[in-house]
Amino acid sequence: MSRHTGFANLPLHSGRAPAWLFSRMTRLAREVATHIVTDRGPEELLRRLSDPFWFQAFGCVLGFDWHSSGVTTTVTGALKEGLRAIEHELGVFAQGGKGATSRKTPTEILDRCERLAVEPGPLLYASRMAAKVDSAAVQDGYQLYHHAFFFTRAGHWCVVQQGMSDRTRTARRYHWLSEALTNFVNEPHQAICSDVRGETLNLVAEEHDTLRQTSLELATRSPQMVIDIVRRHQTTVPGTPRLPFDEETKPGLVSRAVPAEVKPGFLALPKRHALLLQDIDPQHLQSVLLSTYDRAPHDFESLLGLDGVGGRTLRALALVSEVIYGTPASTRDPARFAFAHGGKDGTPFPVDRATYDRTIDTLHAAMAQARVDRSDKIDALRRLARFARSAQQAADSVQ
Repeated sequence: MSRHTGFANLPLHSGRAPAWLFSRMTRLAREVATHIVTDRGPEELLRRLSDPFWFQAFGCVLGFDWHSSGVTTTVTGALKEGLRAIEHELGVFAQGGKGATSRKTPTEILDRCERLAVEPGPLLYASRMAAKVDSAAVQDGYQLYHHAFFFTRAGHWCVVQQGMSDRTRTARRYHWLSEALTNFVNEPHQAICSDVRGETLNLVAEEHDTLRQTSLELATRSPQMVIDIVRRHQTTVPGTPRLPFDEETKPGLVSRAVPAEVKPGFLALPKRHALLLQDIDPQHLQSVLLSTYDRAPHDFESLLGLDGVGGRTLRALALVSEVIYGTPASTRDPARFAFAHGGKDGTPFPVDRATYDRTIDTLHAAMAQARVDRSDKIDALRRLARFARSAQQAADSVQ
């Protein structure tokens, strides 16, 4: 069961937390986590981490830059380090991280589950599919480079992962929580906060159920039939240079040609598409379809989970589906203003004071009981007080 709880778009910043700060962040994160778990249980900590607004406030309380991309990697790193000595006591376990560390997540989950005598299969699947959805099914131009996975003995989990766009110089954070939904591919987003929009192929949009079904049908039918349709609808112009699709520079299934409007004879599809039919390389598509035909996935989630099926395959299937079945591909960017507590500008609703106050009260109680140096505690409470005042002022301004 999955619940994709949010996005947060953050400017890319260089640099890292100095050692003296990170050591304090680790200790403070440990105390906050301890008191949340003591007060509300381990699942409550997962819920807080999966709330993009609370996560950002947590970064402020820990004393890190309030809005840069480094909040994600530094806060999850500090919490992972802080939990290291007490994870068995709290019942919350942290895996993954940034770059090469993120690729160790499956191994870390396996090792941890073996020691806990917990079945690793569902957790491994959740980690893999969360990454696949955000990299292949929601194609928003962000390449994932950070993946942190938290879980409890009972099998509840949350994911905090982040992608980067070189083109916009921003990072986008994705939050997942293992509650509410029963699959990974039908409108899994609950709370999404983002300023940056872009050209997106959103295959997990609710309105895309038909497209998901037709794409699955294509993937399980004779590859030659699909290839024949692609070739029949392609119009080529000799000498046309081919450019890489979006930010993908490696040779592969698709590439984007010079804009159709300046090349007579090109098939001109609606501008809602970032990809045109003539951009599909039939040879590469055929090799992928041979694989999907041989393994015959039974639903779209299974198709997405197959090795070798990524964003390029899904884009090609979506375009071919439109030609055959008339099912257009949605380009609705799932990123929208929808904070868990409301937005300061009243979008989509004014700040929910009661919920916000409960968040602050929980953090305040944690700070009051924290077994950390008095100076750290006072600094954290001052930051929290400033954060609360600014939120109150924002709420007043939209009344």
